[in-house]
Amino acid sequence: MTAKWEKKGTNDGILTFTIPAAVIEEQLTKTFDKVKKNLNVPGFRKGHVTRKVFDKMYGENALYEETLNALLPTYYEQAVKETTIEPVAMPKIDVKSMEKGQDWTIEAKVVVKPEVKLGQYTDLTVEKQDRTVTDEDVEKRLKEAQAREAELVVTDKAAKDGDTVVIDFEGFKDGEPFEGGKAENYSLKLGSHTFIPGFEEQLVGTKAGDKVDVNVTFPENYQAKDLAGQPVTFKVTVHEVKEEQLPALDDEFAKDIDDTVNSLDELKEKYRKELEENRQKAADEAVRNAAIQKAVDNAEIIDLPQEMVDAEVENSMQRFLQQMQQNGIQPEMYYQLTGTSEDDLRKQFEAEAQQRVRTDLVLEAIVADQNIQASDEEVDKEIEKLASQYNMKEEQVRNVLSNDMLKHDIQMKKAIDKIVETAKEA
Repeated sequence: MTAKWEKKGTNDGILTFTIPAAVIEEQLTKTFDKVKKNLNVPGFRKGHVTRKVFDKMYGENALYEETLNALLPTYYEQAVKETTIEPVAMPKIDVKSMEKGQDWTIEAKVVVKPEVKLGQYTDLTVEKQDRTVTDEDVEKRLKEAQAREAELVVTDKAAKDGDTVVIDFEGFKDGEPFEGGKAENYSLKLGSHTFIPGFEEQLVGTKAGDKVDVNVTFPENYQAKDLAGQPVTFKVTVHEVKEEQLPALDDEFAKDIDDTVNSLDELKEKYRKELEENRQKAADEAVRNAAIQKAVDNAEIIDLPQEMVDAEVENSMQRFLQQMQQNGIQPEMYYQLTGTSEDDLRKQFEAEAQQRVRTDLVLEAIVADQNIQASDEEVDKEIEKLASQYNMKEEQVRNVLSNDMLKHDIQMKKAIDKIVETAKEA
């Protein structure tokens, strides 16, 4: 096989290659053996027509398309390796010649990986991160724990923000009740912004036994089109008002919520250590991300192919929609509930996808610039780690991830280490 790469644009060109006549003839026989099984030809039992009769009746070129489809992936891949190009999208195939008994000539329009001109990516200076934990931070954590242990107690006081009201309600539009607008003994925390804007505010100041007309207008983008932007009235009956009763912050409280401590001071000290660990991790992650971003910003990517971004957007969409389906929400339902479309979702992922593609290209350029390698031993350790992390057998991991994929991931991590290890905060 001969292959030739002719660059046309900044990141695209024509890859020309041939498929040898001998290989074609061998594959034509295999294609014929497959096709004839389903043929009914007068004078022959089903599946027993001869090649000579087939060629006379249908012409040998009737086998060409399936033969080409069988051979094309292998010979395209060989041509890519021979010319050392790096395609980033599916090629557009143009068959230039398919003559009987001759080599077939194929042209593939290919988009390739763009050139990356690295800027500074080591000894970068990033914004200094605050790693301190204050007494106020500890008190806030303690208050959050206290709030989680709060009990709802019925009160005869007027409802205020933060209280929970138990209500019956029914919604009316133009004096007629509408579907889905009715509930009984519903517990609503005021200030939670669970209901339509303006609903909860009108229940502040009510007491048990009160009957209130709550007048609101549905948002313009409300999912039920017949209610979107429409004024409605909810007739509300308040059955109970409940306020949160917080437990006392004392040693007993501390022991109740955490059996590893014996006093409130010990609980505070434990919270402080946890907050310090979390703050340290968050700061390290912020430095890591800022350093990587700076390395990417310092690099120049020559005409990022849209095909690369589109592929990443497609992957992101598939992952997102699969997650929705696991939660019982089909794509059509998701679009209906959110009032969006597939194009809207695609645009939502566009900027993030472009950033991921740019980052990967820069990291790959650093791998090449530093001649970063991944050893077989490192691959074995990575497989062992992944098997443990996902509770899989190592053989299962090997079946899912090839050595090349694992080596690429390890090299990318090493490139990140090159950036982050020398970054300084200031």
